[in-house]
Amino acid sequence: MLYSKIEGEGKPFLIIHGFLGMSDNWKTLGLQFVQLGFQIHLLDMRNHGKSFHSDEFNYEIMVEDVKAYIDFHQLQHVTLLGHSMGGKIAMLFATIYPEYVEKLIIADIGPKYYAPHHQTILEALNAVDFSKKPNRSEVDEIISKYISDFGTKQFLLKNVYWKTPEELGFRFNLPVFNEKISEIGTALPFENYFDKPVLFLRGDKSDYILDADFETILHHFPLAIINTIPNAGHWLQAENPKAFYCEVEKFL
Repeated sequence: MLYSKIEGEGKPFLIIHGFLGMSDNWKTLGLQFVQLGFQIHLLDMRNHGKSFHSDEFNYEIMVEDVKAYIDFHQLQHVTLLGHSMGGKIAMLFATIYPEYVEKLIIADIGPKYYAPHHQTILEALNAVDFSKKPNRSEVDEIISKYISDFGTKQFLLKNVYWKTPEELGFRFNLPVFNEKISEIGTALPFENYFDKPVLFLRGDKSDYILDADFETILHHFPLAIINTIPNAGHWLQAENPKAFYCEVEKFL
């Protein structure tokens, strides 16, 4: 069963983080959504955060993880929000199990295929040798040799934890990601379709959803609204949380 943090009472609202992320990334926004009368479920997907590690890693199996979670908690009429990889999971879930989903919110990802583009991040993570017992600032130093962007670095370093009393480690399953990285960009199958309300949000500084992608989005999601968050890149919910919250609130 997936690890989750559950906050509040009301209609179920599931939030699925992106690749290399975790439920913690959504804590602040999640608590704001609680104020709107939702019970928020912040999920850690397999091989991420505090959820189980597994050699199997693809969107079909992650959709089944979400279904098992919803069934276990006996949730109905779910609002589903996914960012990046989490958006891919949410899109596939809604098109396979539309009866579970009332509204869908997709943050800065489209249904199209994305070529692998995490090579530098994986290089940085693989450069860290925890058997040499580095401390947190030494891990930061190693990662900084590959990644200069402060936000990306902090996002990755959030995954460093004490694996044992003597040794740090990453919460995510890096060996499986090294092997299965091509899974992350998989396209939504052409025939998949969801005809309930959908909100797509993209960052104005991000190139994950281009104007040219609107046609494909509307093919799969004919009721989709596509809005742009100003002053935000791919991590739009962290870079402009106020605008992100306002757009979601309007849609709900």
